[in-house]
Amino acid sequence: MKRLFFLFMLCSILVSFDKSAPKVLLVIKEGSSQLEYMLINEVEKMSSVIKQSGFEVAIATISGEVLNAGSVSVKPDLKLSEVKTKDYTGFIFPCMVLDLATPEMIKIVKKAVDMGKPVAAQAGSLVILAKAGILKGKKYALGSDPGTQSEATQLLFKGGIYSGTGVVQDGIIITSGTCPWIAKTSGREDGTVNLTQTLIETIKTKTK
Repeated sequence: MKRLFFLFMLCSILVSFDKSAPKVLLVIKEGSSQLEYMLINEVEKMSSVIKQSGFEVAIATISGEVLNAGSVSVKPDLKLSEVKTKDYTGFIFPCMVLDLATPEMIKIVKKAVDMGKPVAAQAGSLVILAKAGILKGKKYALGSDPGTQSEATQLLFKGGIYSGTGVVQDGIIITSGTCPWIAKTSGREDGTVNLTQTLIETIKTKTK
C-alpha cells in the first residue's frame, strides 16, 4: 500500500505542469543508507506540501539517474549541473549525510541567497549551508549544538547562531534540526512539514 501511495505521488510530480507555476527545487542525495526511509517520510511530505500550495516541484540529483531504494523509485527531473538558479523561486534540501556538500550544491546555495531566494535545509544538509558561508551571523537549527561537537564541526559552524533543534527562520534561510530519521531515533518532533510550509510562506511573501 505504501509503495502504491508513493508511486501515485511520483506520478503527480512527473505529470505535465502549468508552466506558469512557480518552481521549487528539491535536491536529493544519492547513496544514503536511509534513502528509502527519506524518500517515503521526508521527500514525499515536502513534495506534497509544495504541490498543494500551487507550486511545481523539480527534483535534482548529482547524476540525474533513477533512484531505486527498496520499495520506491524516483526519476529526477535534472542533474545538479543543469540547474539554473533563476528558474526557481525557492530551494529545499532534505537531510543528507554530513560529508556531502559538493561544489555544485554549494554554488547553487550561494547563488540563491545572493539572488534573495529562500533556501530551506534540514539536519545533515545544514553542512551545505555552512560550507556555502551563508550561516555566518544567522540563527539556525541543528540536531545538537555544534559547540559540543568536534573541533572540525565547531569550526564549520563558526559565526552562526545555534538556536535549537526545531524549525528556525532567519530571513530567507530556513532550517530544521530534526528530520524523520532523527525524530524516529530521538523522540523529537519531525520538522519536515513545518520547514516546507515556512519555505512556501516565505516565497509567497517575497513574491507578493
